[in-house]
Amino acid sequence: MADHQEASVTLPSEPASVPAARTFVARVLTEWGLSPEAELADTIRLIVSELATNAVQHTFGASPTFTVETVLERDERLCIGVTDSHPRWPQRLPAAVQQDNGRGMVIIRWLAAENGGRLTVTPTREGGKTVWIALPWTATAQG
Repeated sequence: MADHQEASVTLPSEPASVPAARTFVARVLTEWGLSPEAELADTIRLIVSELATNAVQHTFGASPTFTVETVLERDERLCIGVTDSHPRWPQRLPAAVQQDNGRGMVIIRWLAAENGGRLTVTPTREGGKTVWIALPWTATAQG
């Protein structure tokens, strides 16, 4: 396999794009050797769903599109980023806050950590941000 592989897709910021983002990432990871039945594949689909949902719901119409990027580095590390053009960064809610939404970042951070990874947010040149997860690539062990 190549030292560096990447794939990306840009989608409209609308609810119908969430399953499209999930399907895109699942297809790419299958092409890169991750079995669709692997537990890691399920985890990544959930993470992508949460990231895409955040890009749609929390940009308040200020980001007409969002981009999902997948990067596999030396068969060692998988990075998935979701970029939107809204300048507001994700907010971490205190655990005591009771509300029906706003738990996506908590879920993403926990799933990433549970799988030996981490979550980061980086600014874009255009004033938006990319929310990244980085995970150890264990496709050969799982599928």
